[in-house]
Amino acid sequence: MEFIFSPIWGFALKLTLLLVSMPSLSDCYDPLDPNGNITVTFDTLKWTDGGYVARVTIQNYYQYRHVEKPGWKLGWTWAEDEVIWSMSGAFATQQGNCSSFKSQTPHCCMKTPVIVDLEPTSAPENMTEDCCHGGILSAWAITPSNSFSSFEIEVRNLEGNSYGNKPLNLTLMAPSPGYTCSPIEDADPTVSSVIGGRREIQVLRTWKSTCTYSAFLAKKVPFCCVSLSTFYNPTVTSCPQCSCGCRDANPGTDSCVREGYSLSQLNSDELDIVQCTDHMCPVRVHWHVKNNYMSHWRVKLTISNYNHAKNYSDWNILVQHPGFSQNTTTYSFNSTALPTVGFADEVALFWGITYYNNELLQADDKKLGSLTTEILLDKDSKTFTLSNGWAFPRRIYFNGENCEMPLPDTYPMLPNGSLSQKLTHSQFFLILLCLTVKVLAIWL
Repeated sequence: MEFIFSPIWGFALKLTLLLVSMPSLSDCYDPLDPNGNITVTFDTLKWTDGGYVARVTIQNYYQYRHVEKPGWKLGWTWAEDEVIWSMSGAFATQQGNCSSFKSQTPHCCMKTPVIVDLEPTSAPENMTEDCCHGGILSAWAITPSNSFSSFEIEVRNLEGNSYGNKPLNLTLMAPSPGYTCSPIEDADPTVSSVIGGRREIQVLRTWKSTCTYSAFLAKKVPFCCVSLSTFYNPTVTSCPQCSCGCRDANPGTDSCVREGYSLSQLNSDELDIVQCTDHMCPVRVHWHVKNNYMSHWRVKLTISNYNHAKNYSDWNILVQHPGFSQNTTTYSFNSTALPTVGFADEVALFWGITYYNNELLQADDKKLGSLTTEILLDKDSKTFTLSNGWAFPRRIYFNGENCEMPLPDTYPMLPNGSLSQKLTHSQFFLILLCLTVKVLAIWL
């Protein structure tokens, strides 16, 4: 029987391919941080002859996604023939063609300028308030005071429009791609306090744009994975194989650093070279259920850096687990609980202590970079159990990136006959009686 490829079948095939190729909701929207974004604000401070002076502020509202080195890059397209006459607190990467200006050369004449931050060690005359962090923006939930950066620009060459037009096509690299920015729109003028809060003043005009991150648009493969273990089962559940890609099957290729070798022995031009493993991830997070007490339980959390070419400064880890609804004590790391909307499971954020362990060092030929802490959690007698994988996290993020979790059917299981760790009162007193008898026998 001959198969006829009708237009309906063609439409169905195209629709199927479209649905398969579309990113999942989790790639474009983070339910654990639904309001996270980076907001760019243009505040007009004053008018000048032929232009205006504006303060540009980049504010990171992501709870646990920070902007690391080499820092942010901000770009846009001028609506007309505007130029950046002067700048402080940042600089344009290219000056462009300024040959039409005879008396004084502007800072940047590019139609599409790209702006980067100054370093903290810059000359004072080039700095402005809240500037010069080397492009680094802290996560909002960790250090709000370092989650924003500002710079000032003087814009001229407005031609017939003395007030200027909103810039177009805002772009943000922070520091990698993956950010999509909304059109720059008018907003309520920014208001600030002076004279010790006794007087409020506002800017002349405010424009705003909101930038959001998508792992799908960044085209990132996972770069972290999770392994699991417990005190009641000797089996260790490793990271899923090829969690972050697979190495070349040809043993002669230099796609990773083999055990006992150093980065200098590797013939490769890649910037991020990891140690050869089954998972091939730069970072592994290990969750070990260490102890089970009467009213508490203890977890050991270990972060390992398999990257031979990169340290992770100001790292953070986000863990989703229902156990965080109870009182929690964390040793060696800072921690805080984050608000959740629409989730029964609680979320906890962990990060390093400044000048102690806020940098996860790179691996070398002798050992991995590693940091560890222990977490003591109160028990909820109604929900706590060691069965069915309840003690393991639902998901883990490292530096805002979702880590690959093992499949639930590979989790370490309770030994046969130990389906529940909850003891009845009679079982408890029987065990206590046996221990008392043994102690008395030793003494007598």
